[in-house]
Amino acid sequence: MRRRYTAGRLLERDLAPDPFDEFRAWLHDAVTMGITEPNAMVLGTTGPDGQPSSRSVLLKGIDDGAFVFFTNTGSRKAKEIAGNPRVSLCFPWIAMERQVLVCGSASTVSRAATLAYWRSRPRESQIGAWASRQSSVIATREELEAAAAEIAERYPDEVPLPDFWSGYRVVPETVEFWQGGIARLHDRLRYRRDGEKWVVERLAP
Repeated sequence: MRRRYTAGRLLERDLAPDPFDEFRAWLHDAVTMGITEPNAMVLGTTGPDGQPSSRSVLLKGIDDGAFVFFTNTGSRKAKEIAGNPRVSLCFPWIAMERQVLVCGSASTVSRAATLAYWRSRPRESQIGAWASRQSSVIATREELEAAAAEIAERYPDEVPLPDFWSGYRVVPETVEFWQGGIARLHDRLRYRRDGEKWVVERLAP
């Protein structure tokens, strides 16, 4: 299937000086357009054997120059981050003919920040986090459902923060904004950290 990219252009003069300001503007556009899960991002990590892996997670905030998400610290992604903190994030807003690619390093957020977010989660999400030994092999769906029922019974009121659950902050070294263009002459503008400032570079499509 051939597609003509006609949604717009991305020029240097239109960019905000800071990539986070530009990202917030693009995210706002995605929300306004009604994109499903506009804060969904593909997180790329690398295992100790050099095998890359990727999965979709949800961006939960931008804090002090970092993109923030939360997960089980026993999961594959968390273990791979512990071994190699260099990661990538990709926001594929295909319906807008846009993409944002972030490359940087991940580290855990404070326990206080994790607790604050945990308390904002729906009860069923908290129960699910306790019940799932994320990335481990389980025999049946019923095993998972039984674990969730047991957790719900154990904690009839407040569900405490597990010690195996945390937030992660990705501090970018580069942030690339991609806008589809006619005849595949796409616009790719990349912010690259240079000391305390950001340098904007245009990349060939």
